[in-house]
Amino acid sequence: MAAALPWLIFAFILLLASIKSSTASRMAKPGCRETCGNFTIPYPFGIGEGCFREGFDVSCVNNSVYRHNSSSRLEIYNISLAGGQARLSTLIASNCFNSPGGWASLNTGKFFTVSTKANKLTAVGCNTLAFLVGFNEYSAGAGCFSMCTDKQSVDDSGQCSGMGCCQTSIAPNLISSNITFDNRFNNSEVREFNPCSYAFVAEQDWFKFEPSYLEGEKFTEKFKDVVPTVLDWVAGNEYCDEAVKNMSSYACISKNGHCINSLNATGYLCACNDGFEGNPYLEEGCQDINECSFPDQYPCNGICSNMIGNYSCSCKSGTQSIDPKRETCDPITASERARLTKMFTGISACAILLLICIFALLMECQKRKLVKEKKIFFQQNGGLLLYEQIRSKQVDTVRIFTREELENATNNFDSSRELGRGGHGTVYKGILKDSRVVAIKRSKVMNMTQKDEFAQEMIILSQINHRNVVKLLGCCLEVEVPMLVYECIPNGTLFELLHGKNKRLSISLDTRLRIAQESAEALAYLHSSAYPPIVHGDVKSPNILLGDNYTAKVTDFGASMMLTTDEIQFMTLVQGTIGYLDPEYLQERQLTEKSDVYSFGVVLLELITMKFAIYSDSAGERKNLASSFLLAMKENGLQSILDKDILEFGMELLQEVAQLAKSCLSVKGEERPLMTEVAERLKSIRVTWREQLIQNPSTETEYLLESSSDYDPSSTGQHRSLMALDLESGR
Repeated sequence: MAAALPWLIFAFILLLASIKSSTASRMAKPGCRETCGNFTIPYPFGIGEGCFREGFDVSCVNNSVYRHNSSSRLEIYNISLAGGQARLSTLIASNCFNSPGGWASLNTGKFFTVSTKANKLTAVGCNTLAFLVGFNEYSAGAGCFSMCTDKQSVDDSGQCSGMGCCQTSIAPNLISSNITFDNRFNNSEVREFNPCSYAFVAEQDWFKFEPSYLEGEKFTEKFKDVVPTVLDWVAGNEYCDEAVKNMSSYACISKNGHCINSLNATGYLCACNDGFEGNPYLEEGCQDINECSFPDQYPCNGICSNMIGNYSCSCKSGTQSIDPKRETCDPITASERARLTKMFTGISACAILLLICIFALLMECQKRKLVKEKKIFFQQNGGLLLYEQIRSKQVDTVRIFTREELENATNNFDSSRELGRGGHGTVYKGILKDSRVVAIKRSKVMNMTQKDEFAQEMIILSQINHRNVVKLLGCCLEVEVPMLVYECIPNGTLFELLHGKNKRLSISLDTRLRIAQESAEALAYLHSSAYPPIVHGDVKSPNILLGDNYTAKVTDFGASMMLTTDEIQFMTLVQGTIGYLDPEYLQERQLTEKSDVYSFGVVLLELITMKFAIYSDSAGERKNLASSFLLAMKENGLQSILDKDILEFGMELLQEVAQLAKSCLSVKGEERPLMTEVAERLKSIRVTWREQLIQNPSTETEYLLESSSDYDPSSTGQHRSLMALDLESGR
């Protein structure tokens, strides 16, 4: 019996080691189911009561894992603890010519968001416009338009280029989304080879387009109504410094783990400390790594000894080495080491000297290359033509800036200097050496045809002199894509005034009419007084800046076209913004002055309704402002869509403004008024409005004065006196 005791003790120790090893390898909570088929389910996810954190419950059906409380059965393909991501199936929205109105929705839950970095909105079909409407902290959306008239026009390269298939990015941190189609575009004209359109949010680079998908059968057979989508998840919606204050809900409970702020979503995740691995969401989840078992990852050329959270490496007795983790332990003497050290020092000094010489030579070559590159860009961008025009005094208002000047003015285009970012480029605030504050537009890629015309456009734009058009001060031509320098307008955009976070409680009717009149006069000037005439091409409230006293300034000519005599401008790629786009331009690809008139009509609607061009009604349904307005006019329900703050000023005047907006929004361009007629009509309406206020200076006049003073809280009295002078002069 006594002889057998040591063996019993040894067996008991082996049993404890086995239990500890089993505990260390587990990813699920103790006593909970860890696998479903070949799928390992790591805590905080879990199956059954008490086996998961709130919001992370899953179910196992036929060896497949599903989100347990999802409105539709969403299969989970993969869960990453380190990256805070889950890959799962989501539904596909379909829209057929004989069954329109398809949709697909997704509600992620409290701790999940749709990954903006890992996913794309994709639409498959011809004559298809798909929308994704979602919600993060605010309402957000994205749109994707695919156009093809026959089989021959479909792109067969496998890419989603807009001919049969299109893709676009989605907003970050979406907790819910709904994919729908614009029923103005349908498959009725292409139903012989494309009876249905499809739209979905799927993992980026996962989908490869094939023209046969347009026929429908192969698409549905391959994808079975679902696609893989990546969700970002967090253990809690606070960041680490806040989460650790509430230990009752704190997720990072492993003694060898720590909290990290998520890079993909708002909240925090847990991670094991260096030298440990496992599940940081379990108390004993992070276990020590035996580095000696992984010599390729943790090198040691001597004796390896594992330590808690680390390892040590030493040479055997009788051998020496500076660092046995990197060098071989060799039995060398002190004299040999000294000789080798001197040799190594000499070789190192020579190598460093040689590297310095090579580096200096490369710097000189790079400097010469940059000078040559600047000269090539200057010539390609029409610099010689513009320089000759300046010398001949045909252009004396534009200045040619160097790249270094603009880099110094913007602190090397620092992100803190960004004033705005749009479809054609980014605008930065710049401070020149003479302390002038300017706006510098750094455009996106420009093709060779546009570069050939750029200098001539600069000459024309530099001669535009209108108080309601942002003044062009100069340009930089020694870069691949030219940069433009404009005067800086201080008070933001009309969009921010109407819809921004800090929008005023009330905007007077006179201010709205004045902004509309000044914007219309600027566009009328471009259409009628500039030579050759200029079509803006992207008229919208974000492209109308507000200067001193909130004077309207039209800006952003990135989509503009110059119209030569009797020349029709056909566009291979439609540019503009959904909600403002002229439907005739969208259909026929022909850009005219009447396209600007339609877009201005939408801006006029924003001013009198205070609604977005694409807005959500009380039921949460996304609607087109122009379509809703025309329907309200047809049903004699104008009051239902107008801003309630201006209803008290008389429906007769508002009817005139509404009729003007209606004429601008005519489907046929030939039925729309000219921009000069729109400007004159707005001027007449505004004069009538002011005459009514002078003849009846009661509550309306007092309301106008009070509303005007809201625009500058620091100078209320000054705005009152300015408004009074305006009323007396009738301006």
